[in-house]
Amino acid sequence: MDDAKRLAGALNAAAKAPQFSNSKARAVARQEPAVNWPKTKAINADFNPDVDGFESFAMNDGSTCSWAPGQFRYVAK
Repeated sequence: MDDAKRLAGALNAAAKAPQFSNSKARAVARQEPAVNWPKTKAINADFNPDVDGFESFAMNDGSTCSWAPGQFRYVAK
């Protein structure tokens, strides 16, 4: 869970910048070595930015860093 919390903090800081996008979120996540990219790709297989907002990221410790649309921030789960 600590990995997801750390990534959520970095993503939330980036989300405050103007023109935040999924590509910017991925760039932030690429800097975090604990992201499990194969699992992240699998959980985002049916991702639709118009409906889902921003992608979720799976971590090596089994936790996830997910976008909370009503709160406009990432949360660790």
